Amino acid sequence: MLLNLSINDLAVVKTLDLDVNAGMSVLTGETGAGKSILLTALGLALGDRADSGYIRPNSKRAEINLEFDLSDAPLAKTWLEENELDDDQHCLIRRVINHDGRSKAYINNRPVTLQTLQELSEKLVEIHGQHAHLTLLHSDEQRRLLDVFADNQALLEQVNTYFQQWQQNNRELQSLKKASVDSIEREELLRYQLDELQQLDLNNFNYAEIVDEHSKLAHLEEILSTGHRQLDLLYENDEQSLNRLLLQSTHALNDLTRFAPDIESINGILNEAQIQIEEAAHQLRRYLDNLEADPLRLEVLENQIGIIQSLCRKHHVQPEELPELATHLEQELNNLTHSGERIDSLTDKVKKLLAKYGEIADQLTRQRQQGGQQLQTRISAMIKELGMPQGEFIVKISPLDSSLPRTDGQDKVEFLVSANPGLPAKPLAKVASGGELSRISLAIQVTTSHDKTTPTMIFDEVDSGIGGGIAEIVGQKLRALSLNRQVMCVTHLPQVASQAHHHLYVSKNNRSDITTSNVRPLNTEERVEEIARMLGGVNITENTLAHAREMLFQSISDTSSVL
Repeated sequence: MLLNLSINDLAVVKTLDLDVNAGMSVLTGETGAGKSILLTALGLALGDRADSGYIRPNSKRAEINLEFDLSDAPLAKTWLEENELDDDQHCLIRRVINHDGRSKAYINNRPVTLQTLQELSEKLVEIHGQHAHLTLLHSDEQRRLLDVFADNQALLEQVNTYFQQWQQNNRELQSLKKASVDSIEREELLRYQLDELQQLDLNNFNYAEIVDEHSKLAHLEEILSTGHRQLDLLYENDEQSLNRLLLQSTHALNDLTRFAPDIESINGILNEAQIQIEEAAHQLRRYLDNLEADPLRLEVLENQIGIIQSLCRKHHVQPEELPELATHLEQELNNLTHSGERIDSLTDKVKKLLAKYGEIADQLTRQRQQGGQQLQTRISAMIKELGMPQGEFIVKISPLDSSLPRTDGQDKVEFLVSANPGLPAKPLAKVASGGELSRISLAIQVTTSHDKTTPTMIFDEVDSGIGGGIAEIVGQKLRALSLNRQVMCVTHLPQVASQAHHHLYVSKNNRSDITTSNVRPLNTEERVEEIARMLGGVNITENTLAHAREMLFQSISDTSSVL
């Protein structure tokens, strides 16, 4: 259960350190005092989305801390152990909201993601908002409540797993069947395209080498002409070649070394240059001697380049991508060739998955029908206690229009109510009275809560639209819930507040420039005064105080008290 809630710089709360006790606690106060901010703080600490608008003016950040005792939360304790976030029997949750809108979450002082925080939170606290009766009008929410009541989670997981597998395989099957309609034409086209590509000898395909060879043959005459001119200049001209001139220079300088020894090193450089020129000339001669015109090869290369460029334009690829294209087309052709086998295999698999889905969905339907009978019996009894003596609550379970698999099974769950005998039951959405809808919603929430393992439950003004003796019964029901779990309730009803084991009062301070809210526990006399305020408004008489005292002490003497 929740042991402590502390808040710093969140909206109208500057600082708050609140210990929370077992049993039933109520929060009351004037309208606008800030009761909702406590639930906002709890929601943020438990994983709700946050933004900088929650930060108190002139503050850098907001921080909420929660401390839980896990002795009554075995699911949360196991989850913490499995995620290596456990810390004995206690759990600390911390949420920090920064001025830039970003937030950080911590479990037992270790940083976690928001999703991780939310996974833990649902095992610790359950919040019923003041607009729960509006959510209750949706068919999906009605189905969810029935499944929670009937403990259908294991069957739901199975049926959804089979649905996902069936859906994935069926999509592939339908795609293959659709493709098979025109697969013959496509197969012919693929074979033609592959034949074109395979003319290029793609296993040894190198476009750069083809272009280089073509360029050399196409410019052979220029290569030979220029090469022989340079060979003559370098070596073969006996009178004016560079080789001849260098030889003359080295001989002349060699004669001078008798008088100028320093010239010998220069002459050595010239000797090396002459040797290099001679070697270059020999290599150039061998290269030119090996060249010969090959018109047929040139024609072959030109045709090949033309084919390559044509295929590139046709398939919108670069020449280097042609081998990859051929591989892709070959794979597609192979898939088409074997699509018949794949269709047969998938047809068999889809049939088996559909049968398994149907088997689990049927089990889920039967379990929903059994749970629905129990739920409608319990809620019918409770709405009679809540001022609808002739009321009947019905859980209608009917098959969905389509026989195809769906998520969450093949049932439509609808809550119906008959407020008076002889009148046909109508869907909740058509219940005329808002007060009746509030009572029905509360009955459903209280009834479905009895079978839950969540240790802390919070009710935010779920008793709106209720008054008089019915409000007292609502208080008794909430108090009964607190016998085996912690219950916190925000209320405006004195009949509910008087039933609580603990009473927290929310007040507002307007003495400074920034409004501040504060929360404090009330002692017995303070509770009498607050209940009297809730009963009598501005003018509180002795009779009002006496009535408040009678309500409170009648509740305190109740043997169901956990104190």
